[in-house]
Amino acid sequence: MAVVNFEIFKVLGTLSENKDGWKKQLTCTSWGRYNPKFDLRSWDSEYTGMTKGVTLTLEEILALKELLNSVDLEQAMQESLEERAAAKAAAKAAEKAEEKSE
Repeated sequence: MAVVNFEIFKVLGTLSENKDGWKKQLTCTSWGRYNPKFDLRSWDSEYTGMTKGVTLTLEEILALKELLNSVDLEQAMQESLEERAAAKAAAKAAEKAEEKSE
């Protein structure tokens, strides 16, 4: 397995922590010989193990910040949950209709 060279320069904040102590964090991290970028992923307590994550440039994270500030996230989640429930109900109804036609 290839060695991944990285250096975390600043931990900007922790979004969550699971029962095993892994923390989902926003950091300024340099990967390889490149300049630091904003990085969102989960890390173990020693910062030796990591999950897949998302790395963003300054321009990308500023655009994300603007987007998040402009969206009603609670409403978007509620609408998504309602759409999912309706799709599941429609699929179940179609399944029952298919069973009756057999």
